Amino acid sequence: MYTWFDALLVTLLALVTALGVRRGLAGLLWGVAALLACLIANMVMPHPLLAVLAALALSAAAAFAAGRLAPDPAEHPWYGAAGGIGGLLLGALLISALTLSFPLEVRGAGAQRQTVYPASTLPGPVQAAVGGSVIKRQLMQVWTSGRVLQTLIIPDQVR
Repeated sequence: MYTWFDALLVTLLALVTALGVRRGLAGLLWGVAALLACLIANMVMPHPLLAVLAALALSAAAAFAAGRLAPDPAEHPWYGAAGGIGGLLLGALLISALTLSFPLEVRGAGAQRQTVYPASTLPGPVQAAVGGSVIKRQLMQVWTSGRVLQTLIIPDQVR
C-alpha cells in the first residue's frame, strides 16, 4: 500500500526529472555530474558537512559548465529526453537518500541483535508512512549492496 511518503517521493522524482527535461542536454550532463560529485564527495570528505558542501560546490560547477557547453534544448527534440534521463538519475539518488536517511533502531544484543528501520522513536505518522513505504521496501537491499552504492546513498552508515 502506498503512503503519503511514497507520494512525496514520486512527486520529488517527477520534479527533478522535469527540471532535467527543461534543461535538455545540459540536464543530462548536470544529472550525471551531480551523481559523480556526490560519490566523490562522500568518498573523500571525512565529515558529512564537508561532503555536503563539496557536493554542492561540485554540482554547481557542473551545472554551470553544462549550461555553457550544451546547446540550446529547443534545437533538437531528443535533448529533452536526454535531459530527462539526467534528471531521473539525480532524482532517483535524491529520493533514495531521503528514504534511507531516517534513524535505525538496534534491538537486543549478540545473536539476538535485530536492526529495525525506521526507528520506533520517530513520530507515529512519520514512522508509519516510512515503515509502510513501497519505495523503502525496494531500497532496503542497499544495506547489503556494494560499497559504491552504499557510499552514494547512505554514506553515514559506511563511515
